[in-house]
Amino acid sequence: MEQDPEEVRRRIVGKVEADGARCEVKSFPGFICLRVPEEERRFWSPRLNISLEREADGTRIQGTYGPNANMWSSLLYGYLLIGSIGLFSGIFGFCQHSLGMRPWGLWIFGASVAIGAGMSALAWIGRGLGERQTRELHRIYQTAAGLELDLC
Repeated sequence: MEQDPEEVRRRIVGKVEADGARCEVKSFPGFICLRVPEEERRFWSPRLNISLEREADGTRIQGTYGPNANMWSSLLYGYLLIGSIGLFSGIFGFCQHSLGMRPWGLWIFGASVAIGAGMSALAWIGRGLGERQTRELHRIYQTAAGLELDLC
């Protein structure tokens, strides 16, 4: 856009609030966050983080759709914990096998692989459940910004 980032931020926030859009708006200099209203928010509900950066010819707008920070942190630490347990139990089980011992560490490795696959499946299902809300946030943003953008 050919305007200053602060003007773009004020215009987008103002239009979202004036239209009575069904979303919560958090606004900081150079940043806007659109979230699903609390009464409609679930574990899988998305949010849209928009950054506004000054460039030579105006303002660069970048947005990211993603899960709520609590869900993102839970998945991150869950994958980290399961991955660490899987790595060390796999190494331990392989060492047990190499030494001719009963490789019970490989059972823990298999369980951690299954738990990791289950977490990935839950994340994929949650993304599908939040698709309607993602499209609604996208529509609200498009209306406020006056831009036609494809939702990839």
